[in-house]
Amino acid sequence: MSSSSRFVIDPSRRRFVQGLALGGVAAAGMGLPLGPGAWAAGRADALTGVHHPNVLSGTDFALEIGETPMNFTGVRRLATTVNDGLPGPVLRWKEGSSVTLRVTNRLRVPSSIHWHGILLPFQQDGVPGISFDGIAPGETFVYRFPVRQSGTYWYHSHSGFQEQTGLYGPIVIEPAGPERYPSDRDYVVMLNDWSDDDPKHIFATLKRRSDYYNFTQPTAPEFFHDVREMGLKEALAKRRMWNRMRMSPGDLSDVSGATYTYLMNGNAPAGNWTGLFRPGEKIRLRFINGSAMTYFDVRIPGLKMTVIAADGQDVQPVAVDEFRIGVAEVYDVLVEPQEDRAFTVFAQSIDRTGYARGTLAPRDGMQAEVPAMDHRQRLAMTDMMGAMTMGAASGVHGGMQGMDHATMKHGEMSDDTMTKVRHARTEYGAGVDMRVDMPRSNLDDPGVGLRDNGRRVLSYADLHTIGGPIDNREPSREIELHLTGNMERYMWSFDGVKFADAKPVHFRHGERLRIVLVNDTMMNHPIHLHGMWSELENPQGAFQLRKHTVTVQPAQRVSYAVTADAPGRWAYHCHMLYHMDAGMMREVVVS
Repeated sequence: MSSSSRFVIDPSRRRFVQGLALGGVAAAGMGLPLGPGAWAAGRADALTGVHHPNVLSGTDFALEIGETPMNFTGVRRLATTVNDGLPGPVLRWKEGSSVTLRVTNRLRVPSSIHWHGILLPFQQDGVPGISFDGIAPGETFVYRFPVRQSGTYWYHSHSGFQEQTGLYGPIVIEPAGPERYPSDRDYVVMLNDWSDDDPKHIFATLKRRSDYYNFTQPTAPEFFHDVREMGLKEALAKRRMWNRMRMSPGDLSDVSGATYTYLMNGNAPAGNWTGLFRPGEKIRLRFINGSAMTYFDVRIPGLKMTVIAADGQDVQPVAVDEFRIGVAEVYDVLVEPQEDRAFTVFAQSIDRTGYARGTLAPRDGMQAEVPAMDHRQRLAMTDMMGAMTMGAASGVHGGMQGMDHATMKHGEMSDDTMTKVRHARTEYGAGVDMRVDMPRSNLDDPGVGLRDNGRRVLSYADLHTIGGPIDNREPSREIELHLTGNMERYMWSFDGVKFADAKPVHFRHGERLRIVLVNDTMMNHPIHLHGMWSELENPQGAFQLRKHTVTVQPAQRVSYAVTADAPGRWAYHCHMLYHMDAGMMREVVVS
């Protein structure tokens, strides 16, 4: 069955996927009111009638992992929840304090909570098999650690696919001193992807047919469009090349709106999460991408957003119309609505198969127009061959003309943006279907679907962490890892070696080192190093941005410095849940 015919989704399912169904009925409001007159609406669980508190503050917390009925699409399913909520409660901590979190597992299977982006002793990191044994059914594990940072973070399960089924929640850490960017009102905006299908079934389906959820494959009308634009010879050459490599320019997401409903603070689009404001107020929105597999492009039509923090770390303010937020990334923005009207908070998936949405409004119940999703764009040659096409048009057509991937002489390219890379022997095997010899290293590309769209779109090149690097030493050594995969077989790895077969990566305690990541695939990969900051460098090697999760774009080379100041065993992985489970993960040992 062809991809196009396989995904002629029935209208009722399409309405659910695109957000015309009921919202999640067990979600609570996620507002963090500040100052007199500020408010946020929690609401009763429509299934149980129980009102769930949505914000927990202090230094001592009791969290209970269990199963709670949810209904996002007209079908009742059991979600994995914390304190019966999806997302779990907002945890508010204070920099300089110490927190105790008693986590009880009411599931029939082991569970865990990882405190994403939090600096702590490795035994408290919450990764079964690396930092602890996990939390057995019926048992309580007590996490205790000092709070050494401030900003917006989140927590989630690191056990099986529980993160996909709802075990996640936000963390807001107040600074020890005053906020650098004060606001009148403060809201968490957590984005997630939900499926009624068992995630084990989704993963097994991807292993059988990796493009099963991808209904964005090239079509006959697109071929004839190429013929008109490029001529028959070039259009045929383009199609032959993609077919020869067994790749598709439409591979933007492994899992799509074919099964996902996209959530904002636990609400499907029709649930319309609402954050209230008074005109003229300054509102802080803490965007957290807690999804399993989905990159979102976020904008608020009619409002300029000023980005003030990335992954919990304050940055020099930058005004944008739109930003892409990778899986596990966090951005804090300020908005200042002056008009007495509603504004739509719009987060469309990277493959344009669905969206999450909410509303900022002066009064509850108000709505603004929900914009149409942008036209889906194909991967460009830049996304496949990197720096070799930096001078070509950003669209596929310009980069394809006259190119024969099989016979190009890579060594003859001399563009200063190029770096010839070496591939490990382990990359030449069945688990790797693509290698990029000359990746691009620029940070100013917002990515496929956002290039030249007429809006001011954020890129990593725009972001500068205030205060500079945490360690001014020059790295004394370099570790290069390639992000590898075989899309047809749905195999993912570092250097062609999946986690089960890989040896740990060793850091020397106290050293300053540089990690170089080369993306040999055509997909974005959000790479997360536990326990230590990743200090992203610009193409010239200077400090740019401090993050806990770094998106590496297709055919891109990035480098970041790490200070190995956290002894112990740490997870290091792609935060795409199914990529991690398929093998794109390593253990880092600091000793």
